Parts: sequence; structure tokens; C-alpha cells
Amino acid sequence: MRVAPKIVEPLWEDTLLMSPLTFVIAGLATYRLTRMVTRDSIAEPLREKIWKKYPPESTKIGYLITCDWCTSIWIASGLQISRTIMPSGTKAVESILALSAVAGLLAAHEERD
Repeated sequence: MRVAPKIVEPLWEDTLLMSPLTFVIAGLATYRLTRMVTRDSIAEPLREKIWKKYPPESTKIGYLITCDWCTSIWIASGLQISRTIMPSGTKAVESILALSAVAGLLAAHEERD
């Protein structure tokens, strides 16, 4: 008996259900990109520019980029959408961000000792 090939895979099978490894990589990438936006000096000029127009004390947009918890949901959503649109490119970027996150966490751990 011959089985017809699947022509269209359900979208959620490839993007929403992640393997444990993909979940960890995506989580570390989200962490790293969130930290870059909210704390790292490389994004400080962008934060300052936004804060001039939207002070964090009085606006939600300004506050958004001071809060890791708040920013991470938007970063994770953007990565998930990106993974749906261009999976291979997103996986490459997520891998780089995840490696950077691990290196940063290890460096922070060494500095504590």
C-alpha cells in the first residue's frame, strides 16, 4: 500500500513544539538579547535616546526597556515569529546569542569566586 506524501506540514509542528535543546537555545538567546537591550553598554545610546522622549519613570515604553521581565516577552515573541518566517537564519542567530549568554554567565560565575 502506497502512502501519499505530506505536502503541507502543520506550522505548529516545526515552530511551536520545540525539542528540549531548541528550547534551551531559544531561552539563552532570549536572555542574551534581553540583557543586551536592557543593560549592556552597547545599547546605552539607544536607551538614552528613547528615554529622552519616553522617560522610564513616567511612560510605559521607557519603562519597558528597563525591565528584563517585560522586555523578554517581546524578544521571545520576535524570535518565535522570526523562527516561523526564516527558521535557518533564526537558528544561526539564536545559536550565537546562546553561546554568548553561556560565556557571559560563566564569566560572571568566575568573577564571583
